[in-house]
This record gives sequence, structure tokens and C-alpha cells, in this order.
Amino acid sequence: MQDLHGEYSKRKSAIKARLKDFEKAGKSDIFYELCFCICTPQSSAKKSDSAIKSLIGADFKNNKLEPSTHLVKAGVRFHKNKGEYMKEFKKNYQKHSDAIKTIKNPFELREYLVKNVKGYGLKEASHALRNIGYKNLAILDRHIMKNLLKLKVIEELPKTLTPKRYYEIENKFLDYSKKIKIPIDELDLLFWSEETGEIFK
Repeated sequence: MQDLHGEYSKRKSAIKARLKDFEKAGKSDIFYELCFCICTPQSSAKKSDSAIKSLIGADFKNNKLEPSTHLVKAGVRFHKNKGEYMKEFKKNYQKHSDAIKTIKNPFELREYLVKNVKGYGLKEASHALRNIGYKNLAILDRHIMKNLLKLKVIEELPKTLTPKRYYEIENKFLDYSKKIKIPIDELDLLFWSEETGEIFK
């Protein structure tokens, strides 16, 4: 616990600044932030970010083009499926944009995204919403789970992460963050920075 607070104090200002960046993204064009989280399953955040930058350069949002060619060049895995998911996401973007504007509860909005965006599970929807400024949603990837196990927040790594199990672990993570007085979103970035040496997205 002491080590965790020590690491947090070193990175606190950078973590808070990064979260502010996410809030700014939520006030501008969220289209590409949500596309980013279609890329991330079983692919690195860096490769996914590279693919999105390429799509921004080609103006994918407004031009008819094949996104999978940009994904494969960036090294994003399952590029064909993800490219199809992106095309469907773009086709339905107005509906998704309207939902983001009207659904105020982040947990309800996450459920909407899981049900309506192909390629999104709870983790991807939580990640997408965090990246546009929403708070208190757990992004339960393997790095986070490994840290939760190390801190004894969970007793074992789940073999499969069903929605029920996801919510159980998320609640334990939220309770832990309240107990140690570090917000869950800041803990997420802290764990990531300890794993990778940087505060990314």
C-alpha cells in the first residue's frame, strides 16, 4: 500500500493531466476515440493508435475507404473483422452520437455501447468512455487484473470474464479505490504506467 501511494505521488500530476486530455477529447470529435477501442482487443494500444492516426489522415469519417488496409499496415490483429466493425460503426455513428449526448448515466451508456457497437465488450466500452472523459468505469484488461491479484483485491484471475464476473471485480476495484483514496481512473493509469513506463491511453 505504501509503495502504491509512493508511486502514485510521483505520477499524480501526469495522470491527472492525461485524464484532463480525455475530457477534452469528449468535447471534440469522439468518432476516432471510439474507433480506437474497436482496434484494441488482442492488439497493442500503440499499434491501434498508429492505425487510428492513419485513418484520421485519410479522413475515414468522411471518405469511403477500406479501414482494414490501415489496420493491417499498423500491425493490428484481426484487421478484417475490425475493419468491418468500423464500417458498421461509421454507418450507425449518428445514432451512437445521439445516445452519447442523451444517456447521462455512464453505466447505462456502457450497456448501450456493448449492445450496439460490434467488437465492444464491457472492457472496450469502458475504455472508450474513459477516453472521452467518463469516470468510475473499470477497464479490466490483463494488466489491471494482474495488479488487482497482486494487491489481493481479487483472489484469482478468472478463466473467463462473464458480464457477472466483470461487474463483481469492478465493484471490488471501486471499493478498493475508495478505501485507499485514489480514484479508479487514476489507479488504472498508474498500473499501466508501472507496466509500460508511460501514461498512454
